[in-house]
Amino acid sequence: MTKITNFEVIRVSLPFETGGPRKGMRPSLDAWLSMECIMVKIKTSDGLEGWGEAFGHAMAPGTEAVLNNILGPMLLGKDARGIAKRIDEIERPMHGLGRSGPVMYGLSAIDIALWDLAGKRAGMPVFRLLGGDSGKLKKYASLMRYGGDIDAIAENVTRAKQNGYSTIKLHETTVPAFRAARNAVEQEDNICLDVNCPWTVAEAKAIAEEILYDGFHWLEEPVWPPEDFIGLAEVRAEGVPISAGENMTTLHEFKSAFEAEAVDNIQPSVTKCGGISGMKRIFTLAQAYSVRVVPHCFYWGPGYNATAHLAASRPEPTLLETAFIDLIVQPHGLFDASESSLDLSEKPGLGFEADWEALSSYVISSHSISG
Repeated sequence: MTKITNFEVIRVSLPFETGGPRKGMRPSLDAWLSMECIMVKIKTSDGLEGWGEAFGHAMAPGTEAVLNNILGPMLLGKDARGIAKRIDEIERPMHGLGRSGPVMYGLSAIDIALWDLAGKRAGMPVFRLLGGDSGKLKKYASLMRYGGDIDAIAENVTRAKQNGYSTIKLHETTVPAFRAARNAVEQEDNICLDVNCPWTVAEAKAIAEEILYDGFHWLEEPVWPPEDFIGLAEVRAEGVPISAGENMTTLHEFKSAFEAEAVDNIQPSVTKCGGISGMKRIFTLAQAYSVRVVPHCFYWGPGYNATAHLAASRPEPTLLETAFIDLIVQPHGLFDASESSLDLSEKPGLGFEADWEALSSYVISSHSISG
């Protein structure tokens, strides 16, 4: 047996620059000044360590507490090799604490770390362990919200294009902002619209009708609440491609969205929906419903690496979302928003090698248990 001997949770908050006005991603949120990451490090009796990431951002304190006080202690002394069994042993008794939120986010981090260990134990990068052929990936630039500032939008879309990105995503909510981005690049460049669930179905349908012939690549999460899949399907019927999925956590939610014919693209988040194991199940389900997969990946830690390996495991080209920000330090070699592509190495596991000398000043807290 390969026992789990140590479980550590590290919370890091990295300040960043946006290249424009500082706004919250949603109107009710404060300006976003730093990006928090909840990392999990699992050590085993054979001397290996695996890294995972739970969804952080504004939920970081809650997710951190769940990992430290509930999930981590349940893992100590268990065999790290049986990933499906380990996750099932934790997930089933925790169902009363909610099928979304900090518990699922924590489970996702644990699953990612166990897959990192599996790759290291096998002497293979995770993308090859999952059946992938090549570690070469193209990325798409995911811009911050500039509050409808037309000049900032055009400037940053142009900057992303100059950095080699041909697919660029906004986080704006007005038609003038959409069109400022569309007009800043060529028609063959893809402009995606992530509006973060602001509208009623009727409002979203009206916007979709207005922008139908502007050539946008997709309209993401236009409806509140995000689980209104019937309403989302009504918006999709207007003819603009619809994307969603980052706020879904269970396989049955994804199934409901597919059965409602609500989406053209599904965007599961590895740090929310059960880690690499959860993503694998969603990939298979999406294939059965002929829905394109474009994973959500608005983070910089081990979850970024995990998403890259998952994208590289797929038989068709799959874009890697990359936050188009300038972090105060480069956290590790794989995350670089100034580059529009990357090539995963053949290092075993996820290849996550943080620059702790650079990150040490930005660690908010860490907690370790052994047994």
